[in-house]
Amino acid sequence: MRAPAELSVLDLVPVPSGSTAAEAIGNSIDLSRQAERLGYKRYWFAEHHLNPGVVGVSPPVVIALVAAATTTIRIGSGGVQLGHRTALSVVEEFGLLDAVHPGRLDLGLGRSVGRPAPRTDGSAPTLSPAAAQAAAEGVTANGLIIPKRFPIERLLRSPRVGLQKQLLMLPHAESPDYGEQVSDILALLRGDYRSPDGLEARVIPGEGADVQVWILGSSGGQSAEVAGTNSLRFAANYHVSPATVLEAVDGYRGAFRSSAELERPYVAVSADVVVADDEDHARQLAAGYGAWVLSIRNASGAIPYPTPAEARAHVWCDEDRELVADRLATQFVGTAAQVVAQLRRLEEATGADELVITTITHDHLDRVRSYELLAEEWYRDHLDVSAEQAGDPLPGGRRSRWAVARGLA
Repeated sequence: MRAPAELSVLDLVPVPSGSTAAEAIGNSIDLSRQAERLGYKRYWFAEHHLNPGVVGVSPPVVIALVAAATTTIRIGSGGVQLGHRTALSVVEEFGLLDAVHPGRLDLGLGRSVGRPAPRTDGSAPTLSPAAAQAAAEGVTANGLIIPKRFPIERLLRSPRVGLQKQLLMLPHAESPDYGEQVSDILALLRGDYRSPDGLEARVIPGEGADVQVWILGSSGGQSAEVAGTNSLRFAANYHVSPATVLEAVDGYRGAFRSSAELERPYVAVSADVVVADDEDHARQLAAGYGAWVLSIRNASGAIPYPTPAEARAHVWCDEDRELVADRLATQFVGTAAQVVAQLRRLEEATGADELVITTITHDHLDRVRSYELLAEEWYRDHLDVSAEQAGDPLPGGRRSRWAVARGLA
């Protein structure tokens, strides 16, 4: 039997309605500890700006907080937006983190909000027959939903997106080419950077840091190509852009070049998940998701995550439903067994080595419980560990057989 994909966590540091930024950060620190005890492989933070309901504005800062509160789980960015940063600032920040928490850091690099760049050779990504068929029919052979593409141009034309860029960038500054930035970061980490004039730059801390570099991408364009040609690990965003996930992984694998550091392509795929003890309860917990996604898609900025009652009171129009249809159709909600069946489809369709789970509920304990139930069920058929061998009790009175099997409990 093929070993199942590892499970990891992507945390947006959401602010529940009626809560505060400080409470949201405290929730994330607690969830990271729980994820470590449950055996999740890594814990990532996304970067978002001008969103009242999301306070993960600086991955290096929240990484430092969570790394200090945990001991074994890998901590990283999913990802750092390079459009308003320099290669030097990124390497120095993660060099500082690695100096204190060596061997635990993931540096996930992403493009900033903007139109996806074309492939550097000017060609369109080549789709596998399965990906092409899924794009045409809206579903893969195993039943994974591939919705129609969201028209990102509407969001990019928003004055709010323009304001974000204006506030993040220094006056008259221009973002370097993404591929060039990644190359510079890799050279600075290796210690062999040279300027066009032949000058070397030695970054301390940073040079030689034991940091695992990832590229994040939503399509088969430049990000996938940069990851593949540099022999880096690649994270594809099913939870952000489900319509293009197969294109993204195909583009990455098609561009991949083997190296001593990474001999074969390595893919992580993200998914939005809510798990509860019964399906009705799970759907109640997920009720706020639509209104929350709508606030992002209409460019007003992510709202504090609604309570189920607030979600039920939301008045929908057809245009708003259309804006969030793809995200609602591809959120995995239900019992642990139901969600695991859906995640298996995602794993099979993408060939994922890891699945990166993002879960948002209004109540923090419901969020912890969702991750716990998922961890228990995901490896249930792959463990030979009796209940008598269970380790430390976890929230809700359950014990993680997965954590026991991995020596974490």
